[in-house]
Amino acid sequence: MNKPIIGLTPSHDLEKDQCFLNPLYIRALQQAGAVCFMLPLGVALEDLRQLAALCDGILFTGGPDVHPFRFGEETLPKCGEVSAPRDQLELDLLSIALSDGKPILGICRGIQLINIGLGGTIYQDLEMQLPKDTPVLCHRQPYPPDLPSHYVTVTPGSLLASISESDRLEVNSLHHQAVRALAPGLTASAYSSDGLIEAVEMPGYPFLLGVQWHPEFLFSTQKAAGEIFRAFVNACSRQK
Repeated sequence: MNKPIIGLTPSHDLEKDQCFLNPLYIRALQQAGAVCFMLPLGVALEDLRQLAALCDGILFTGGPDVHPFRFGEETLPKCGEVSAPRDQLELDLLSIALSDGKPILGICRGIQLINIGLGGTIYQDLEMQLPKDTPVLCHRQPYPPDLPSHYVTVTPGSLLASISESDRLEVNSLHHQAVRALAPGLTASAYSSDGLIEAVEMPGYPFLLGVQWHPEFLFSTQKAAGEIFRAFVNACSRQK
C-alpha cells in the first residue's frame, strides 16, 4: 500500500531569501510511516491548490512570528522577525486544507497560525503582555530542545488525551508567543501551569491538532511525542 504524502510548510531565511526545513520533521514523519515534501513559497493560489491536492495531510511547522496585521493588531516592541510570503502561503494553505478536509498538524508557530487563520489572536510577546502578577514559566528554554522544560495538563476526553494516553505531558518550550483568544471552532486541549493554551483541536473535523511545543525533538525518546506523529500519519492514511 502506498504511504500517505504529507506537505510541510518551509522556514524562510529572509537574508538569503532561501527556504529550508528542519530534517527532524521528516524523520519523525518517516518513522511514523509517511513520505513528505516541502511546499514552496510564492506560488499562485491555483498552483497551491494543485500541490495541496497531492497531499494527504499538511504539517504547519515552527518558525518566526506571524505579522500582527494578520490578527488585527499593530506591531509591539518585542514582536520578532516575520516572513510575509510564508504568512500568505500558510494562510492560503490552511483554507485549502480545511476546505478539503485534510488532516492538519501544527507545531509551535503552526498552532498560532491555525488559530489566527480561523479568527483567533496570539500574544505578540508573553513577557510583555501577560499581567505582571502572573507567574510565567520559561517558555524559551535555555538548554537544548531535546530536553523537556515544563509540564502541560491535557484535557480529558480530547484528541490529544486519546493520542498521548496521559493527562500530563513533559514538553519542551521554544517560543515567546502563544494563543491568546481562541478561534471559533477550536477547543483548548492542554494548558501550562501559568495558564497558557498549549494545544488546540477542532471537534468533528477528521484530524486537526496544534501543539505549542516541538515533538520533533522528542519523538525518538518520548512515547507521547512519537504518538502525535503516528496519529497524524494514521489520519492521513485514511484519506487515501
